[in-house]
Amino acid sequence: MIHSSPPTDSFAAIRDVDELIRAIDDRNCTPGWVPRAKPLMWASPRSAFVPVHWRYAEIRPALVAAGRVIGTDLAERRNFVLRNPVPGNDFATTNTLVGAYQSILPGERARSHRHSSHAMRIIIESRGSYSVVNGKRHPMETGDIVLTPGGSWHGHGHDGAEQAFWFDCLDLPLVHLLEPMNTEEHPAGWEADAQEDPDSSMRISHESVLQQLARADDTDRLFGRTIDVSSETMRTITIKAHQWKAGWSNQPYRQYANQIYVVLGGSGVSEVGDQRFEWALGDVFVAPLATRVAHTAREDALLVALSDERLMKFCGFHRLEVA
Repeated sequence: MIHSSPPTDSFAAIRDVDELIRAIDDRNCTPGWVPRAKPLMWASPRSAFVPVHWRYAEIRPALVAAGRVIGTDLAERRNFVLRNPVPGNDFATTNTLVGAYQSILPGERARSHRHSSHAMRIIIESRGSYSVVNGKRHPMETGDIVLTPGGSWHGHGHDGAEQAFWFDCLDLPLVHLLEPMNTEEHPAGWEADAQEDPDSSMRISHESVLQQLARADDTDRLFGRTIDVSSETMRTITIKAHQWKAGWSNQPYRQYANQIYVVLGGSGVSEVGDQRFEWALGDVFVAPLATRVAHTAREDALLVALSDERLMKFCGFHRLEVA
C-alpha cells in the first residue's frame, strides 16, 4: 500500500520514539532497531526446514493408483511433490530445491514443455522409458541420472511393458525467490521426429556412475567413496554419488548446504539432526543446512545426494566441519 507522506518538516516536531516509528512507516521505512518475529540476523546458521524421510515402499502404491485414476492428458506430470512439513511451506523440499516422485505408464507420453528452472531425474525403476530433450531422444533406465537444463524443451515417453518410476529434482524454490520464472508449452505438444542419442550429455548412465565410482578414492571419512557428476549447464544443483560397503560408517559432519539423498541401492540408517532414518531402495531423505549428519550402511549401498553446495560456495557461505 502506498501512503500519502506527511510534510518533511513534520519530523521536527517529533519528540517520542513511537511517534517517529509511525511517521517513518508512512514513507515505507522500518527502523532497524525494532524487534521482529523473524530477526534480521542470528548467531549461527540454521534452517527453517526440518529433516524428513519419505519411504518409497509407501509412495509407490500411490503412484500405481495415480496411474489408474489420472492420465497424462489431465496431469501433465503424474507426480507427488515432497513437501517439507514446516509452517507456510506449500511445496519446497529444502529451502532451494524441490523433489517429487513421478511415474509413467507403458505407451504414455508426458508432453513437452520448458521452464527457467533446472530439472533432473534419478531413475528408480524403468525399462524402456525415455526422455526427449531439445529434439534428441535418450533412454531413461534404472539407475540413470537424467538432466534437463533450464530453458530446454523436454518430454518423456515409455515404450516398455511395466510402469516406470523416478525421482525429480528442480531448483524451483530458488527460482521463486529470485523471480526469473517462466514456463511454456511446446507448440506442437510433443517434439516429433526426435533424433536418437543414447550417449547424450543429458544422460549419466548407471553404468558410467558405477565405473567412475570404481576408480574413486574411498578414504574420505565424511562421505566415503564419492564422485561429483554435476553439470556446468545446471550450476544450482550439485549432484554427487556415494557408494558405501556394508558396515561402513562416516565421521559425522555438518555443512552449510541443503541436501536431498536418494537411495538407489542397499539399506542403512542415517541420523540427521535429532531424527533417525532407516532407508532402503527408492527412499528419499533431507538433511537441511547445518544439521548433524551420520550415516551407516547395513548393506552395500548406492546413494545420490542433490544439494545447493556449489551455490553456497559461489556465494562464499559454504562450510564443512566435523560434528
